[in-house]
Amino acid sequence: MSAQATTDTRSDYPWLIIASGCLIAALTFGPRSAMGFFQIPMLADTGWTRTDFGLAMAIQNLMWGLGQPFFGAIADRFGTWRVLALSGLMYATGLFLMATPDSLWYLHMGGGVLVGMGIAAGSFGIVLAAFARNVTAEQRSFAFGMGTAAGSAGMFLFAPISQTLIDAFGWQDSLLIMSALMLLVPVLAIPLRGNSASGRTSQAEIDQSIGAALREAFGHSSYLLLTAGFFVCGFQVAFITAHFPAYIADIGIDARYAVIGIAAIGFFNIIGSLASGIIGQKYSKPIFLALIYIARSIAVTAFLLLPQTGTSVVVFSVIMGLLWLSTVPPTNALVAIMFGTKYLGMLGGIVFLSHQVGSFLGVWMGGYLFERFGSYDPVWWLGVALGLFAAIVHWPIKESAVDRPLAQPAE
Repeated sequence: MSAQATTDTRSDYPWLIIASGCLIAALTFGPRSAMGFFQIPMLADTGWTRTDFGLAMAIQNLMWGLGQPFFGAIADRFGTWRVLALSGLMYATGLFLMATPDSLWYLHMGGGVLVGMGIAAGSFGIVLAAFARNVTAEQRSFAFGMGTAAGSAGMFLFAPISQTLIDAFGWQDSLLIMSALMLLVPVLAIPLRGNSASGRTSQAEIDQSIGAALREAFGHSSYLLLTAGFFVCGFQVAFITAHFPAYIADIGIDARYAVIGIAAIGFFNIIGSLASGIIGQKYSKPIFLALIYIARSIAVTAFLLLPQTGTSVVVFSVIMGLLWLSTVPPTNALVAIMFGTKYLGMLGGIVFLSHQVGSFLGVWMGGYLFERFGSYDPVWWLGVALGLFAAIVHWPIKESAVDRPLAQPAE
């Protein structure tokens, strides 16, 4: 029986695959979203600087981006489970090394390189590609919204959990506890065992080679615009993730509002991600993305110019939470619409590489410019300008499949 015939007998939503993928997304996204809580206690114990910590987080984001196209291609070829199992092992090892304060090298190698690669191998791109192959094209946006919302739930849960663990056990033991949690990922990944030939992949996609897929993507203007715009998303959210708790302390607001703020971003991110998946099924995805970036710029501008209080921190966090990962479902859905699902892990990973280059710069520049000017304000305003740039480049993107009149033979 053919793969297509087999999928016709399946339920529209393969809930075991979706449930497992959602749990993995929560586990892999949660700890990296809470890294900002470790900055101040870690630096107090070790004597390292914010630039040192910022560089480690920047390396983490860069490795996440550089690794995702490769891990996506491996998952497309050899199966999602193998890549997710590797993710759990690398993530756990990286957090373990990060908990060792003997040398700055451990911070950069563990919290930077290994955690970054662990996130890359267990990221949204890997999980959502598995979802895409097992639901219809019309259902992908909502399925992507569910996976993204699960990652948001991880952010929401790990913010208070991390702070509670740090208060109770210290930052080192807290990292060791989270390291142990990452060992659950290989077990949870067992239902996600398919590769690019699984699910609803068409024969035309199956016949296409990797080289042909890359040439097709890099010759497609809408794909290039999407890739350029996603850079901005990474810059904005990574800067806030790594530096927001320290920024709150710098402007004299009680530290509990940083915990509330990050948790609020995570909670409302769940709502925003689910809503994004639903909206993306009904309305233009490129225009929706443009509006998200405009709204982010407006929110940051208002936060900086209006009086900054504990209440304003919470309100800003709620708004940013709604906009936080709402870019992910329509962005991944656009890649699937343009090129199909066979190489979605790889092609989506390339788009995400742009996101992570932005993340690297957002995190690193946050630390560097703070040390240089004594303020985070220059990075905030740069994020506002980049948001307007992203809105401009998303507007002309075409939401349609690439013209592929003939199947391209494998090389």
